[in-house]
Amino acid sequence: MMSASNSSTVQDPITTRLALKPGVEARSSATGFVDGAWWPGSRDLAGEIPALLAALPKALGRVERVSYNLATWGVTVRILHINGAAVHLAGYRSQNADTVDVLGRDHRVTLLVVPPEATEDTAHAALATASARGNTDSPADLLAASGARPGAPVAAA
Repeated sequence: MMSASNSSTVQDPITTRLALKPGVEARSSATGFVDGAWWPGSRDLAGEIPALLAALPKALGRVERVSYNLATWGVTVRILHINGAAVHLAGYRSQNADTVDVLGRDHRVTLLVVPPEATEDTAHAALATASARGNTDSPADLLAASGARPGAPVAAA
């Protein structure tokens, strides 16, 4: 079970879908491969990003870019306009298939992406483990340990 001393879950409408390591909000250095985990509701990146950004701590500042793996998410728009600000979506073949990076002028947060098709139990296990203080497991190990299995990559159109 996740405790306040080991992890920090952001309080927002998607509370059960985002968990961050302690210190991420204060921009202190987190350790390990990821700074937390996100469980999107679908593989529609443009449709999921607004809720993700709304749930991130305001202390991180404005998000300017989200990078993602092209094979995992497939084709999407390049720019989203959220609350009057442009957020660039940048897809890379070299990006870890199980992560997204959320970047601003003064921050970078790497999130484990729990597959949308994961069960609630496995998703919550992955969220809790990825956001635990001091966790240094790789994205693949985090998903394997929780029982969440990556979904089949989306074919590019």
